[in-house]
Amino acid sequence: MDDGKPTGPQAKWWSRPSAVGPAAEDRTPAAGDREPVAEGRGPAVEDREPAAQSPAPTPVPAQPSDSSGRPDEHGQEVPPPRPSGQPLHEPDEYSTPPYGGPGPWAPAPPVQRPTPAHGTVVPPGAGGPPPQYAATNAPGPQSPAPAAAPPAPADAFAPPQGATPADAFAPPQPAPADAFAPPPPHPHPGQAAPAQQHTQWLQYDPWGAPGQPLTRPGPPEGMEPGGRKKRRGGAFMGVLLLTLVAGGIGGGVGAYVERNGGLTTVELPQATRDSGDRAPESVAGIAASALPSVVTLHVSGTAESGTGTGFVLDGQGHILTNNHVVAPAGSSGDITVTFSSGETASAELVGKDSGYDLAVVRVRGVSGLKPLPLGNSDNVQVGDPVVAIGAPFDLSNTVTSGIISAKQRPITAGGEKGDGSDISYVDALQTDAPINPGNSGGPLVDTQAHVIGINSAIRAADSGRGPEAGGQSGSIGLGFAIPINQGKRVAEELISTGKATHPVIGVTLDMKYTGDGAKVGTKGADGTPAVAKDGPADKAGIKSGDVITQVEGQRVHSGEELIVKIRAHRPGDDLDLKLTRGGKERTVTLKLGSASGS
Repeated sequence: MDDGKPTGPQAKWWSRPSAVGPAAEDRTPAAGDREPVAEGRGPAVEDREPAAQSPAPTPVPAQPSDSSGRPDEHGQEVPPPRPSGQPLHEPDEYSTPPYGGPGPWAPAPPVQRPTPAHGTVVPPGAGGPPPQYAATNAPGPQSPAPAAAPPAPADAFAPPQGATPADAFAPPQPAPADAFAPPPPHPHPGQAAPAQQHTQWLQYDPWGAPGQPLTRPGPPEGMEPGGRKKRRGGAFMGVLLLTLVAGGIGGGVGAYVERNGGLTTVELPQATRDSGDRAPESVAGIAASALPSVVTLHVSGTAESGTGTGFVLDGQGHILTNNHVVAPAGSSGDITVTFSSGETASAELVGKDSGYDLAVVRVRGVSGLKPLPLGNSDNVQVGDPVVAIGAPFDLSNTVTSGIISAKQRPITAGGEKGDGSDISYVDALQTDAPINPGNSGGPLVDTQAHVIGINSAIRAADSGRGPEAGGQSGSIGLGFAIPINQGKRVAEELISTGKATHPVIGVTLDMKYTGDGAKVGTKGADGTPAVAKDGPADKAGIKSGDVITQVEGQRVHSGEELIVKIRAHRPGDDLDLKLTRGGKERTVTLKLGSASGS
């Protein structure tokens, strides 16, 4: 803002004294000469230190100067310098610096900074020595530097009367440069550069130590030394490397702990060992009671071999099994019995019956045999729990459990010979306890470990035939067992006589009949009448062509089912039959006869 003051450059009214020597005596400054000013910096000041203290300069006569003023760089006229010898101010009787001689309290400059009138020529040495306080803890406000003025006449450099010795005017040693001091400000275009000496006086701190700042400020933001950047970068890389190493170690330790369960030996809690006793009715209790009485049979003959299961009937070494288990041995094959303890013994065939699919073998010279108690199959109810024991696929001492799924299932097995002589008819117990090839002949026991059936057949999913008929499928939950009541009677007969008897009614059935029921044929196999003369059926009044529909109140749908129902009884038992003749139903009662089995 223009307040009426001159805007042109002002004359410089003080500076450091130049070095005085032989060369200086010959130099006479020309009128109007100015000191160069660097762009963006304050006025150029001679900071050179005199090489040595020299005596006071010899007065040099003043040279006449051009009286006419010269225009400055801004076009304004600079007045000519005043004549030499004329004082700038009135004499000061107290000699107060800077107007008088320097007092004993120098070199501290005065706080006052009077501004000379425009155009006043000030000798270079009138301002006194420069300050020593180059660095402070806070910069003061900047003020524009005065413009350069023409040099004064040579006689203006003569010291006043009563001045101190020449060496008193020697400038003090400059203070060491402060590496942390901010750079000098740059002036705006059209504005004079601020005076360096004026800025130093604004930064002067009278209470600070000479030449030392109160605090050493850090470098400006964003101007960190390169060494610190390098150190910071090195520290960052070190921290990154340490993090990667720690992460790798931690990952390795974690993987080891996950795979091995820890860094030390792990001991998991565990229950103490018990006595091994189980409730007698549990599967484990049943198995523990029955297994010592169950054996595995390995049979080999001239043409084939097989594996099956059996169980001990008495202390004499009699063992009950299926007929199809011992059939491969024939009349001269070998039968080997393996007990649950692992002991083995040779066995001989006592008797067999293909119609019931039962056989009895005997071992000799074996002590400590434990017979398996027999139950009553008439007491079995659907849903009762059962346990099957055997050697499926030659895996001896295998225990499976299930329930009774059904009773009185008429099944037939065998028939490989083609003449029907090897077909067995069984009024079987059905169970879902897993039974597989090799379980044949093994016991099916109840919760009291009593035998209620002899595992004999399974339903094969592929062909509908059991494994004994060539099918080799595994268990599908359809297993069949011969009721023990029938097995007991047949076993007693085989042990006693070597043969078993079959109950019969004395008729020949038409096995090709497709209607509902069992139809009595017209002729026998050898051409004889279909109803045997004086046989049980003949005595009851049954004739050829009659269709039998019920036995003891149970419906029959085929000839096989009629045979199964009859063989479920003993010879000599009375049997009630219902039949149809000419579209009329009638009921007859007969006494079962007996026939030898094969």
